[in-house]
Amino acid sequence: MESGACRTVSRHSFSFFHHPVKSYLVIPLAILCFGLPGTAKTIFQKGGGFSPDERVLYKKAFGKKEKIAEELHLEFFYPDGFAKTDSRPAIVFFFGGGWTGGATNQFYAQSKYLASRGMVAVCAQYRRALKNAKPVWCIEDARSSMRFLRQGAAKLGLDPKRIAAGGGSAGGHLAAAVATISAFDCKKDDHSVSAVPNALILFNPVFDNSPMGYGHDRLGEDYKKFSPIDNLDGKQPPTIVFLGDRDKHLPVASAKRYEKTMKANGDICKTCIYEGKGHGFFNLHKNGRDSFVATMTETDQFLAGLGFLQGKPQVESWLQAEEKK
Repeated sequence: MESGACRTVSRHSFSFFHHPVKSYLVIPLAILCFGLPGTAKTIFQKGGGFSPDERVLYKKAFGKKEKIAEELHLEFFYPDGFAKTDSRPAIVFFFGGGWTGGATNQFYAQSKYLASRGMVAVCAQYRRALKNAKPVWCIEDARSSMRFLRQGAAKLGLDPKRIAAGGGSAGGHLAAAVATISAFDCKKDDHSVSAVPNALILFNPVFDNSPMGYGHDRLGEDYKKFSPIDNLDGKQPPTIVFLGDRDKHLPVASAKRYEKTMKANGDICKTCIYEGKGHGFFNLHKNGRDSFVATMTETDQFLAGLGFLQGKPQVESWLQAEEKK
């Protein structure tokens, strides 16, 4: 079990003033020189100011209004020099939002960084379930997206044996679910193609949907079919988990139980606990650079150990370069 403590640093805690009486004269000059706090660098806004290199339709499915087919896309971030004839490692991210909200841009910054390291990073759309509805659609779509990537790997420039999945909160649940749950498959999918990722990168994921966990009120007694922690069978891919010890939605005890069960089954699982951090602490736009650098450095090292990446992590230097743009 690893732990990490991240110290929050204000990006605007400059010491401009030597005399408080004259501060009103210096503030306008500071704004002219440095810009208003929060406006100079869009990288610290949601999405980081990044845009996908390509959007690809992977599925049409019925959404909230039943009679209207919803188009679902995968948003691709490509490394420099990428060609569709390549065989690159890849990762698909699922955004969080309680299965009812959220947006793909939650993981744009992580995707952009991993693309800079040579991977193809993908942010997946999925049908968000109505409130009080069982969010099985979400798992169906997540599994469909994995199959789409693996089945089309040769045309998409991907290595079908090196496709990871990641996500945060409910999106972390979906990433874990595609590796543990086979009860919710789209009937139109080619089930001969595996939906199981080759590695998992999970940010404060929802593991437990029992009465003691999250979402049980919407799942009822069917929760065991939906809950990753109740479906560990010794066939899960190598997994790394990031969690703050003040997370109100995922108790540390649940993460430890998940890790203990995986290891008892002979699977690889590494859990990183961050002191004083709450839910969503890994988001660059919410908590600044420190948590992002810490979690993405661990992610980089973990993926490198599995043969997805080569060389040392470059998170800090990449972030500094992006801040200057």
